[in-house]
Amino acid sequence: MRVIIVVVVALIIVRLAYWAKSRYWHPKEQASPQYSKAMTPWQKKFFTVSVFTRLNTRRFFRDRLAIFFGILFPLIFLFVFGGIYGSSNNNVTIDAGVINRSSSRIASEFISNAKSAKVIKVDKSVTTLMAAENKMIRGQLDATIVLPPSFGVVASHQTYPSGQAEVYYTNNSSQAGQTLVSVLEAEFQGLNAKYVPVTTPFTAVGKELNQKSLTEFDYIFSGLLGFSIIGIGIFGPINVFPELKKQGILRRFHTTPIKVWQYFVSMAASQAIIGLISLAVMFIVAISVFHIKVIGNYAEIAIFLVFGIVMILGIGLAIGGWARNERQAAPLGNIVVFPMMFLSGTFFPRYLMPDWLQHISSYLPLTPIIDGARLLTTGGQSLTQIGSQLGAMAAWLIIIYVIAFRVFRWE
Repeated sequence: MRVIIVVVVALIIVRLAYWAKSRYWHPKEQASPQYSKAMTPWQKKFFTVSVFTRLNTRRFFRDRLAIFFGILFPLIFLFVFGGIYGSSNNNVTIDAGVINRSSSRIASEFISNAKSAKVIKVDKSVTTLMAAENKMIRGQLDATIVLPPSFGVVASHQTYPSGQAEVYYTNNSSQAGQTLVSVLEAEFQGLNAKYVPVTTPFTAVGKELNQKSLTEFDYIFSGLLGFSIIGIGIFGPINVFPELKKQGILRRFHTTPIKVWQYFVSMAASQAIIGLISLAVMFIVAISVFHIKVIGNYAEIAIFLVFGIVMILGIGLAIGGWARNERQAAPLGNIVVFPMMFLSGTFFPRYLMPDWLQHISSYLPLTPIIDGARLLTTGGQSLTQIGSQLGAMAAWLIIIYVIAFRVFRWE
């Protein structure tokens, strides 16, 4: 919660800073002609690019709706999927009632151990089997452990205590009940060894591989990075361009010396800045709240994500630049975005798909971005080790921007 407050306060401060700058700071107008006289032709072109970069960045931070969908909206999905797949939910807990009908010391020790166990969450209000059954029917309990009167008592023909714990569960909670039986059997093995030493002829031993494994949240987090890049690179231009055309702003730009490539470069630079801010917020929340471990190099991650933003931005420039109004931009944008959103591993891992669908989804533009982001952030690899992802992104970059330049129109 503290992280959310810090993020919101930071966004408010940034917005107030831009507002104060635009209201109270006015640069001297004579500085521009002096610079233009001393500039070479190429310096003038890139000066124009820098001016439009600042304009596009300011436009974003002045638009509350753009800030919400560009920065806060991906955070909502991060908290939703983080709550489902995050590290806090990795440990399985079973809600169980414990009814002790035995007066033996072993039964008392077992009850105290069960209450302190992390796997079993004991409902202390359950004292009878009827009450436990009512709660299990309503879904308030997964199972109930009953210790009979003979549990922990030394029988007449034995020299050591014995007993059998009974686990009750319903049809709907059979998996949880069987899991609880396995947990109890594992705990009773250590207890049995104290009274009856047994040499087991067959055993199993665990050996750790010197390799890192990924959790479900690691896959989901890289997918959410891709989702944020889609929002910045595609939804931004296809929402802004039709409005600029409707207001005649792009037509006025066309009457100036600015070229299409200059406008594209300025858009790419401003969206890269905005994207890095949005993705940085996501990393801060994922690390501080959901304890994700980023083992890659942050500089390489930033370079890769900027490359991904610029590549995906070409799709938004092509759609937004071609569409005359929002009625043309919105349907075409959805046709392009939704296949990538659901087939590139944005909300669930691609390895859950059938093999033929995995093969098809590997050719989508967003897939190498998500795969590369996962390998860099949680896979511990470097840019030199993800050549296949970079090659696919470079190929898509050329294809997308060739299309964007051909279909772009100022009005």
